[in-house]
Amino acid sequence: MADKTDANQGIELQHQSEREAPPSTDKVTAKAESDRKWNLDPIQRAMGQLGWWHILVCAVVFPLKFPVAWHQMSIIFLGPSVNYTCASDPSLDRCDSGCTSWSYDNSTFATTITSEWDLVCGNANLVKLSQTIFMFGILVGGVVFGSLADKYGRRPPLVVAVIIQLVSGVGAAVIGSFWIFVVLRFLTAVATGGTMVTSFVLVMEIIGPKWRELFSVLYQIPFNLGHLTLAGFAYFLREWRELQFALSIFSVLMLSYYWLVPESPRYLFTSGNVDGAVTVLEQAAKRNNLQTDTIRNDIEQYAKEKSRTASANASKGNVLDLFRTPNMRAKTLYMCFNWFVCGLAFFGVAQYIGHAGGDIYTNVAISAALELPGTLLCIYMMKAYGRKKTLIFSNTLTGISMLAIAFVPSSASTLNVGLASVGLVGMSISFPTVYLYAGELFPTVVRNVGIGTASMIARFGSMIAPFVAGMGSIAYWLPPCIFGLVPLVGAFCVFFLPETQGHPLPETLEDGENFGKRQAAVTGANGVENGKH
Repeated sequence: MADKTDANQGIELQHQSEREAPPSTDKVTAKAESDRKWNLDPIQRAMGQLGWWHILVCAVVFPLKFPVAWHQMSIIFLGPSVNYTCASDPSLDRCDSGCTSWSYDNSTFATTITSEWDLVCGNANLVKLSQTIFMFGILVGGVVFGSLADKYGRRPPLVVAVIIQLVSGVGAAVIGSFWIFVVLRFLTAVATGGTMVTSFVLVMEIIGPKWRELFSVLYQIPFNLGHLTLAGFAYFLREWRELQFALSIFSVLMLSYYWLVPESPRYLFTSGNVDGAVTVLEQAAKRNNLQTDTIRNDIEQYAKEKSRTASANASKGNVLDLFRTPNMRAKTLYMCFNWFVCGLAFFGVAQYIGHAGGDIYTNVAISAALELPGTLLCIYMMKAYGRKKTLIFSNTLTGISMLAIAFVPSSASTLNVGLASVGLVGMSISFPTVYLYAGELFPTVVRNVGIGTASMIARFGSMIAPFVAGMGSIAYWLPPCIFGLVPLVGAFCVFFLPETQGHPLPETLEDGENFGKRQAAVTGANGVENGKH
């Protein structure tokens, strides 16, 4: 213990001496060389690529992914399929028209929304409908809060979303009507979609390109852990109201975001609030032990340069700006389709695995645990091979593994689950990749609305995923074929997207349109030249 204390004191003394002493010429030269290598803009240079300020912000923001996973996956335990018989007349078939009440098997679940509101027989599809409405709420939240965040900043909409998530989530645990439950769950989903979009954009706007791959994946790990811990919550809380309340009350801790989460300096700069951007950057630089003397002058000069080159309407953007120009339109369509792939295949394959027999708590825990290896592998792959190759590989992995199931007998359940598990690993690589890829591809003025739109498309995929998984009743090979072909089409679309690794984030619509054009022109020229030979 003494050695550890001495070491900590030594580190603190070293940091103190570094703060007191002016930076050496060697350090300044090394930093300048690093900045040139990563082609950093003045905003990123001011706050650094990664420091204690960045880590503290991420440590505060990342935990909101736990309730994101809990709310999206909780229907597995809130409204599961349960065994039931006709209680009014045991001699009748349970769905006979003469049966007016039912008796439910509570050996696994004490209560569920299915048993409380008799969502059986003719009303059985209402459970699926409630989840479809929930996923539609995620879609709405991504678009609405994405637009709000581009108009009012990242922090205010994030705080509002947290408040809505808390109130509606707790409310859904105490109401006595199924349809009010559905409405409150919809509002929870809208807020959840809002927290997802605004928080990710905030993180990507402060982390430097050198560390963006790592933190975009670390951002997803709390979701994996949330999915994993959901099975634990449900195991010990067998009453659906207790489970819903426990999963929702966690958001009360996030009310602290109003004081703890800073506004994005990139948003402040792009929206014309140079003073606000300078204030945040100076705070970040002080926390990261960087110089603050030249920040104001550098940012003001950068603002003048941007005002000379940017169009008059560059400070604000909307969803139509994603499609106005040809290069931006093509990139948006290709990216949105890959988000659709993730929404369809991730939730669809996870449900496909969940159909296997056995204990539901174990099945959910295992399927959630399978996401972790892929998510961690994603860190290395995006760093070593870039976003483009990583997404092509992961989509192809899912596509081939799922198509292979179509050629395996249905009786070989172990092999089928194994292949589906490989497909889920592929999707657990794809999802963090598209998050980072989109965050780097869309310019600052429409980054939130861009990711919100892409997330909306992903929700369409997740909404139809249960129906695709259920097509096994029509033909055994149909679900794996769909879950296999769609990712392969997505992989093909990625070939037309530019690599974003190591490039500065595009700021204006003009930056977004020009990004990738030069690369495409060079590729085309090389193709013509090669054709001559």
